[in-house]
Amino acid sequence: MKSLYTKFVLMTIGIMLFSGMLAFFLSNIYYQQKLKPYNDHKTTVIAESIATYTDEHPTLDLQEYLENIASIGYQIYLVEQTGEASFFGAPFRNEQLARSAQEYVLNGNVYHGILYFPRETFVTGFFANELNNTIGVPLTHNGQQYALFLRPNLKLLFNEMHLLFAALLGLTILLSIIFVIISTKFLVKPISKLTTATTSLANGHFDIQLDDNRQDELGELSRSFLQMAKKLERVEDTRKEFISNISHDIQSPLSNIKGYTTLLENDSLSHIERKQYIAIINGEIKRLSTLTKQLLLLASFDRNEEIMKKKRFNVGKQLKELVQSYQWIIGEKGIMLSYNLPDLDINGDPSLLNTVWDNLLTNAIKYNQSDGTIDITVEQCTESIVVTFEDTGIGLSRTEIDRMFERFYRADTSRTRTVEGTGLGLSIVSTIVRLHEGKIHVDSKENEGTTIRVELPV
Repeated sequence: MKSLYTKFVLMTIGIMLFSGMLAFFLSNIYYQQKLKPYNDHKTTVIAESIATYTDEHPTLDLQEYLENIASIGYQIYLVEQTGEASFFGAPFRNEQLARSAQEYVLNGNVYHGILYFPRETFVTGFFANELNNTIGVPLTHNGQQYALFLRPNLKLLFNEMHLLFAALLGLTILLSIIFVIISTKFLVKPISKLTTATTSLANGHFDIQLDDNRQDELGELSRSFLQMAKKLERVEDTRKEFISNISHDIQSPLSNIKGYTTLLENDSLSHIERKQYIAIINGEIKRLSTLTKQLLLLASFDRNEEIMKKKRFNVGKQLKELVQSYQWIIGEKGIMLSYNLPDLDINGDPSLLNTVWDNLLTNAIKYNQSDGTIDITVEQCTESIVVTFEDTGIGLSRTEIDRMFERFYRADTSRTRTVEGTGLGLSIVSTIVRLHEGKIHVDSKENEGTTIRVELPV
């Protein structure tokens, strides 16, 4: 997977190389079409003016004059009709020149070597220090015919070509800017989509489409964002469901309390009926109290309040006391309970951990089959203890296992006639175990049972 950083670096290097090559190519076209003919013409004019001047001044010392011309930045090759030749100025790298070209100039014609050499599309040919890359003009002095071949030397050429180099640099920068703008748009486009998606998500729209096929950080971010959107949508659905359920859970006991309170106003009630109604009212009050305590406990966790009060206590003894308090419910449902609870000490908050065991045992009873079994064990490991709750209840699906510790989530209760809870208990369990730096392991099969292991450091 190429990272966004790598893509950006490679794209930037590619833009620089491509812009440079394209600018060089365009500059060469400009050189071949415009600059090369211009330089050929300019050098031809200079060479012809030299020839005209020598022809008009027969008493001129030709050698000295040409040496002066060479000193101002030109390379000169002078050929006599006899074939004798002289060089003036900086030496040529390649002194090969066809005899036919020399004869062509001696016969009164102009040789345009700069215009036709080299024929490739490279401006570097303009700097080729070769005798073929010159302008040849006929020259007459004191009645004698010569062939004068002339070209600017490299120093003068560089001075004349600065405009081309400036244009090449400017074109490279311009092309780089254009390509960077295009490539930046390509890189920024998915970020803009993410920004739009964020706004849409903030407005409560969870149906978001993003390109999650990219194999870089943006692709990973898009996939994470889509997962987050799905989780938020699920949380929102669960929140709405929770509000509906919690409203029912509050309204139902309140309605019962109101109804039975009204019945208590009847003077014709027997003592037994009155006592029975009061017991129901107290049960509903207890139910509301439990719900309120759970909500307050979760609120304390959310505010990161320091509610942990750790101390050394016997976890085996705590579980035995809990089991004893549920004996009548277990017996009423016909569940067989077995346990192995040795006396083991642990450092933790007894009250919070009792909440964990209470929730796990309540669920094991609530979702168990009639005449089912529950097995509770405590095991000592090297640096931890493992408390296991195993039942033969209705079990959980894979989806339910993945979500069972989410706040407000309730498992599918269509398979049981048990009254639903608040959906807060297992979320509280998970939070308390995490506060104790412990772990929870769940193993469950539908219609077979569930095993929950809580591992806590000693």
